[in-house]
Amino acid sequence: MEIASLILAAGRGSRMKEFQGNKTLLPLVSGESPFTGGHPVLLQILNSLPPGPKAVVVNYKKESIIEATHRLGITYCEQPELNGTGGALLAARSFIEIQDCDQLIITMGDVPFVNRETYMLLIKALKHNKLVILGFRPQSRKQYGALETEDNQVQRIIEWKYWRTYSQERQKALEIYNSGIYAVMKKDLLKYLPVLASRPHKVVKETNRREVKREEYFITDLVEYMRNDGLPVGYQIVEDEKEVMGIDDLSALLKAQETFLITSKNSSQSF
Repeated sequence: MEIASLILAAGRGSRMKEFQGNKTLLPLVSGESPFTGGHPVLLQILNSLPPGPKAVVVNYKKESIIEATHRLGITYCEQPELNGTGGALLAARSFIEIQDCDQLIITMGDVPFVNRETYMLLIKALKHNKLVILGFRPQSRKQYGALETEDNQVQRIIEWKYWRTYSQERQKALEIYNSGIYAVMKKDLLKYLPVLASRPHKVVKETNRREVKREEYFITDLVEYMRNDGLPVGYQIVEDEKEVMGIDDLSALLKAQETFLITSKNSSQSF
């Protein structure tokens, strides 16, 4: 059974200040510097996803992504404006509509170590859910969104700026956090994309030292929309936090390169 996959790779990656390219092309095998080498992050993600049609949402340095992957049979969906993860979904709507697959994986372009088995667990959980979220228990909760759960269902995702104001006792009850990786039934996603498009968030961003108001959209809002309509939203937990580590700054890149080196050595020694 083929499964469609969507990789969100449009963003700038502003915390990777030393690197001017698209961070999905950062090397997992370092060369003369951490920013040169081989086996880009995006290739690792593509190799791990289940068989089926794949699309990459692009914007920043899109030409370099297309050049690096144009022989792989990928569809490219341009997100004209960097207006959130929900905006990336809306940009990929035409790709989603034409797929024969019933199920869709949505993953992030800077999270390279999710195993195929983990993706398949998300797909398997769609048997009883319309949307499934990959959760994890982080050592440091940083600024992750928290999953509020009840009876193995996600009731909502609470963003960091809200749960950080909770009491210590209430924060302690939030054990599972959002990796930003999802599986969803295609027909249900298409039903809620118009709802997502009709309810933008008004946000203020600082650009060139000026505050700019704009509209953004977030995938996490789908949880609220589906739950309000009584649809089941589930979750799966990945046990090893390294599997969902994102590469958002130099220290994370160095850690990812070390992890990939160790994993590659272990794999070669097993044969």
